[in-house]
Amino acid sequence: MVDKKTKILKNYYSVFLVILFINASFFKCVRSEVYTVGDGEGWVTSSNYGSWSQKYNFTVGDVLVFKYLKEQHNTYEVTEATYRSCDTSSGVIAKYESGNDEVNLALPKKYWFLCNVAGHCFGGMRLVVDVKPLLSSTSDTNNTNTDSSANAPIEQPPPPTSAANNSLEKWGFFTYFIAFWIFIKLYG
Repeated sequence: MVDKKTKILKNYYSVFLVILFINASFFKCVRSEVYTVGDGEGWVTSSNYGSWSQKYNFTVGDVLVFKYLKEQHNTYEVTEATYRSCDTSSGVIAKYESGNDEVNLALPKKYWFLCNVAGHCFGGMRLVVDVKPLLSSTSDTNNTNTDSSANAPIEQPPPPTSAANNSLEKWGFFTYFIAFWIFIKLYG
């Protein structure tokens, strides 16, 4: 009788470990990305940030890094109206002036950034990123904004193809393969 209870507990313990392994592997693969704005050029007046932002699919938890000479530039997170007008007398959400600013994209929304040095914003030193929820479905990316401000042209990022998504698919298959193998060894 004791052997049967021990064997049952051992089986439950093994199943628990397999489930724990699957969950741990899954969450390791879902990680945030760190993006340097402008890539190698950094946050400068000569870059096209509309094109830059289209290369990436931003999700909650990602981090934007603005690298620049702090004597020459700054980074302001602003409202859409402030972004469009380049007038920072109102609508400033946050100011970054270190030259190596890290901005955590904590919410699924559009983030609006600009340089507040005279002439830089109108010269193109501004950026909008559309942050999607983690593991969003493709139907979420097809929704349109019914807000009246949506009439202004804002370029949308391409469908998700980031390294995080690809590694999730690879690791997911590997994890389930290992779990299946352990299950067969325990109960086969």
